[in-house]
Amino acid sequence: MYILYIGMRQERRGRGGRARSGARLAEVRKVADVRLTNVNKAFGETKVLHDINLEIHDGEFMVFVGPSGCGKSTLLRVIAGLEDITSGELRIGGRVVNDVPPAERGIAMVFQSYALYPHMTLFDNMAFGLKLAKMPKDEIDKAVHGAAKILNIEHLLDRKPKALSGGQRQRVAIGRAIVRKPEVFLFDEPLSNLDAALRVRMRYEFAKLHESLKTTMVYVTHDQVEAMTLANRIVVLSTGKVEQVGAPLELYEYPVNLFVAGFIGSPKMNFITGEIVSADASGASVRLPSGAVLRAEVDAAAARPGDKVTLGVRPEHFVVGAEHNTIEVELTFVESLGSQTHGYVSCAGVDEAMTCELGGGSTAIAGDRLKLGIPPSHCHLFDAEGRAFRRLYRLPQREAA
Repeated sequence: MYILYIGMRQERRGRGGRARSGARLAEVRKVADVRLTNVNKAFGETKVLHDINLEIHDGEFMVFVGPSGCGKSTLLRVIAGLEDITSGELRIGGRVVNDVPPAERGIAMVFQSYALYPHMTLFDNMAFGLKLAKMPKDEIDKAVHGAAKILNIEHLLDRKPKALSGGQRQRVAIGRAIVRKPEVFLFDEPLSNLDAALRVRMRYEFAKLHESLKTTMVYVTHDQVEAMTLANRIVVLSTGKVEQVGAPLELYEYPVNLFVAGFIGSPKMNFITGEIVSADASGASVRLPSGAVLRAEVDAAAARPGDKVTLGVRPEHFVVGAEHNTIEVELTFVESLGSQTHGYVSCAGVDEAMTCELGGGSTAIAGDRLKLGIPPSHCHLFDAEGRAFRRLYRLPQREAA
């Protein structure tokens, strides 16, 4: 992981509330909202970002997620100023920055590669950018120790990178960004080089870091689990276009199309093609290739009998042994994960194996015939163009304290 220092714009309040410029690493007020309006990016004749419209709120943790090649890293580089905008407008803190050099945007960008100087101690690695900026020695010392305390690496400051684990090196790289007090942090796949167990731990570390700093953070990943666990809001991208923006649970429960439905959730949503038998604003009855007819609680007033549709069901919403709204399947493989057991099943007329949750103590084995129920409230339905019919299910509301 290496850091790109892209300057900072800070103000410290003096007496009477008037701002004093030039304050560094003191108590600062950051203007850190980011707004993209009709942003397009092309490399030659190849258009990679299409009319991106986004508003990232001050202090928000926003995650860009999507498959490889969807444009998420390019979008991050556009915000950083590492890629020019072909058309559209980018504002950071209310200021148009289309033509503002990266060093004047008030951003620190953290990449995958650590790129720590092997001959320097961790203190010197974290202080390097501040020394280049000619910051006074006492301020450097205060900044480095402050960042190290946040990241719980104060006891490592006299060590060199070769003596550290991957997670510790990552903290140092993040620390080099923190000491500069940027308005916005940009993270490009920062956990991709870590093993699975450490990625889980570092997700927690990132969440705590955001809670501590309360700074705007924009984070790119291809891992939807990272996105779901870290984000205040998620931007799902596909082929350079924004498919949906929303809170993690909103995207999970109310995906707007087949792409988002299939990308958000692990294991992914199961899809079964079918056709409308009857439909109105209170729901739809769908005939599957097996002949089974299932009910979905969606607003299907626009659908007509005979319309081709796709039924979506998440693995965790199947009910084994149910008597209503069911399909019959054959268990082909059992994946035991301790507290959870996933079953892979085949269903008549469905080409791809489907997944269901069997429960951690399940004794089912390959070859078993199962009856899987699907609560109508948990059925998703998509039209022939892949657009979702609005679900009637409403999330439980938290009671006021």
